[in-house]
Amino acid sequence: MTIPLRSTTILVAALGGEGGGVMSEWLMSAAQRCDFPAQATSIPGVAQRTGATTYYLEIFPAPRSALGGREPVMALTPSPGNVDLMVASELVEAGRAMQNGFVNPERTTLVASTHRIYATIEKMQMGDGRFDSVRVLEAARQLARKAVLFDMRNAAHDAGTVINAVLFGAMAGSGALPLPRDACEAAIRERGKGAEASLRGFAAGFELASAMTAPEPEPETAAARKPRTAQELVDLGVARLRDYQGDAYAQLYLTRLKALHADPQLLAEVARHLAVWMSYEDIIRVADLKTRGSRFERVRREVGAREDEPVIVIDYLKPGLEELASILPPALGGRLIAWARTRGKLDAYNVGLHVQTSSVFGFLLVRALAWLRPWRPYSYRFREEQARIERWLAAVREAVPRSSELAMEIAACARLVKGYGDTHRRGLASFTAILDALVENPATSDPAAQAAAIRRAREAALADPEGNALQQDLGRPVVWLSKAS
Repeated sequence: MTIPLRSTTILVAALGGEGGGVMSEWLMSAAQRCDFPAQATSIPGVAQRTGATTYYLEIFPAPRSALGGREPVMALTPSPGNVDLMVASELVEAGRAMQNGFVNPERTTLVASTHRIYATIEKMQMGDGRFDSVRVLEAARQLARKAVLFDMRNAAHDAGTVINAVLFGAMAGSGALPLPRDACEAAIRERGKGAEASLRGFAAGFELASAMTAPEPEPETAAARKPRTAQELVDLGVARLRDYQGDAYAQLYLTRLKALHADPQLLAEVARHLAVWMSYEDIIRVADLKTRGSRFERVRREVGAREDEPVIVIDYLKPGLEELASILPPALGGRLIAWARTRGKLDAYNVGLHVQTSSVFGFLLVRALAWLRPWRPYSYRFREEQARIERWLAAVREAVPRSSELAMEIAACARLVKGYGDTHRRGLASFTAILDALVENPATSDPAAQAAAIRRAREAALADPEGNALQQDLGRPVVWLSKAS
């Protein structure tokens, strides 16, 4: 037989919990079954969403029996421009690989899932910090010799397995992997644990990748960015708030929106922000989400546990004075926040807790907080948030007769109120400063000029979370507030 001149190089970028290590073992096992020399190394990411763990493999596609006792020389790390098969378990990880030069239009087959798991840097932004998925998809099709792109997370869900099995199947189905299908499936069976589900995922990935000459399905990320109608947003808001606090609270949401139905664009903007604001995160909400049956089912599915296998879930919580004050009666919560703020103690008493919510005691401990939901409307944080919401809505409604553009700019200021801790304090301080200076006490009576000033100030606040740009724009200091004040 003709001896290849070089190894096939494979680089895999996978996030924590997605089975990248197992997939690397499958590849090595399949290579050994074919008697191919192979080598694998891994480099851990800094953290689960600040960098994927990368697995680098080299497989020499010739049996040892044909090498006459010789062994190929393999590298421990990949080099830009020299990767034959680049695999990414999430779209932006594929973007990172292209940015780092690992995707070559003359050599590299790119296999990547089109779903998104937002990175920490995207969530940290005051505004919409999401990377443009469409640009990543366009770059993938231009920079790769062949691009195999589809929603592998959805395929894994349908197969009842983890995404690594679908990725493995897509690699084999792409034609770039020098391993036959039967060797890959034998490697999965050899491992034993969850083999049947993994084989279903492998088959799904293999078939989808093999059929990539057909028109590609529209990525979930692109579909998610299609504008929704005002009524769709209102319906989503009702469902969200009914789940959050019940039918009466959802009805309050609809009542607050009644005056805005004449302008569908304004209604859509307010409906979106109002639903998120009214369902603010507190320890009651966190406890509810962490103890739902659907959450435990998702965890079991993600780790590939069989029905008879126990799964231990440990939640890491760090509540402090603000979280405590938020659920106290208004008078008591207000005094506690005032005391902590004057002494600089808002972040001084955060207690780290490790709660095993999969145990009876841990579950009941956390669930007890979720059972406080009926109390939420009588709490300090609830009263404060509703007052701020009413102030914002009143400003929007008052602006409508003057200018729809002005009303839209005021409505968009709700983007500043987000997150928790310091992020929430800064955003709330910026929001309050803009309302004080430009909405309720504007320097001009011209609606167009006022709208422009609000937009400029809001963009300054979103671009600079520290508030320096906003201070320069307003010509006055921005005072930080506590998230429950």
